[in-house]
Amino acid sequence: MSRVQLALNVENLEEAVLFYSKLFAAEPAKLRPGYANFAVADPPLKLVLIENATAAPGSLNHLGVEVDSTEEVMAARARLTDADLTTTLEEQVACCYAVQDKVWVDGPGGEPWEIYTVLADAEMVNGELRSTEPSGAECCAARPDLVGAGPASSCC
Repeated sequence: MSRVQLALNVENLEEAVLFYSKLFAAEPAKLRPGYANFAVADPPLKLVLIENATAAPGSLNHLGVEVDSTEEVMAARARLTDADLTTTLEEQVACCYAVQDKVWVDGPGGEPWEIYTVLADAEMVNGELRSTEPSGAECCAARPDLVGAGPASSCC
């Protein structure tokens, strides 16, 4: 099952988790320091909350589509490339407490989108949502540049 992902920057993770637990009548699927995600069944949504003191509370961190397999990620990459969109592929990246395969593309307003699959859970250093980053930045603060494009923001 595919589902849309919405990743929001929040000022107070505990307060945000309480609100979204009530809003969606669901508990977080994963809750770690500075990070929470909800796998909401109805409507199908992966809601990611990222505690970020430097971003405006409630601002968009990034968007995504969670898919079931690496094959679906690769098919999305091929489809986007065939449509003349610039993409970046990441394989086996540890990000947001999970090992993932993903492809990135920017929307017309510069909004970062990822199409990804979760391969396994992963532990992260407290306060660091990503263990490896081609651009040298942490996850959900910066993501790898799109091939042929300038710097963009986000991940997970």
